[in-house]
Amino acid sequence: VSLRAQPPGGQVALGDRLVLSCAVAAGTGPLSFSWHRGGSRAPLGTGPRLELRHVGHNDSGHYQCRVTSGDSVAESVPLNV
Repeated sequence: VSLRAQPPGGQVALGDRLVLSCAVAAGTGPLSFSWHRGGSRAPLGTGPRLELRHVGHNDSGHYQCRVTSGDSVAESVPLNV
């Protein structure tokens, strides 16, 4: 699972927009995506993209994409924002 950020590296200023996208090299069956920050169980969003329109102090942390395909679960390397 690969995680990309726009702007690259997740370096944003307060009030800027951050877009995270998640991609899977290979998978069988339907894929489901969920986004997590700081190991939280409650997902921030679902789908291959997560957009934070106005980044604030409380948005900083480690973001991770989790992809579920059938019985298998894969997680991206956490990205520090």
